[in-house]
Amino acid sequence: MSKVYKGVCFCGSISYEVTGPPILRAYCHCTNCQRLSGAPFVHTIHFPTAAFRWTHKQPNDDVLDSFVPPPKPYKNRYRCKKCGVCVASKNNLVGKTSVLGTHLERDEKGALVHWDDLKPTAHIYYDTHVVDINDGLGKWTGYENESEQIHT
Repeated sequence: MSKVYKGVCFCGSISYEVTGPPILRAYCHCTNCQRLSGAPFVHTIHFPTAAFRWTHKQPNDDVLDSFVPPPKPYKNRYRCKKCGVCVASKNNLVGKTSVLGTHLERDEKGALVHWDDLKPTAHIYYDTHVVDINDGLGKWTGYENESEQIHT
């Protein structure tokens, strides 16, 4: 039986779940993630798009807004119309959907449930980082094991 990971936006209007093991778990330092989140990096987790589904009350148009970043017309970023939080990004080019680790289910102490399954294995797009991170994880110019590794 595959694990199910549940996520919500800040206000709880948007909810979703993804099933099965993640394809990628990383801290992303790309300029798009930086500018769209307002943070130096995000905890991104990629799944096959077929593993993702919305679980909030339908129709989506009432609560969900989408945005196509001009440099990447094959991507749709989805955000809550009420609180404005970006909850997922669908890459139509490769059939993957990414979610942010910070929106996934937490325990009573605030820690992510299923942390061992979701914890990042690398820093990606680290060549555009804005803060130095020294946590022992590999650093890459693009995706882990698909780009040049940065040795710091």
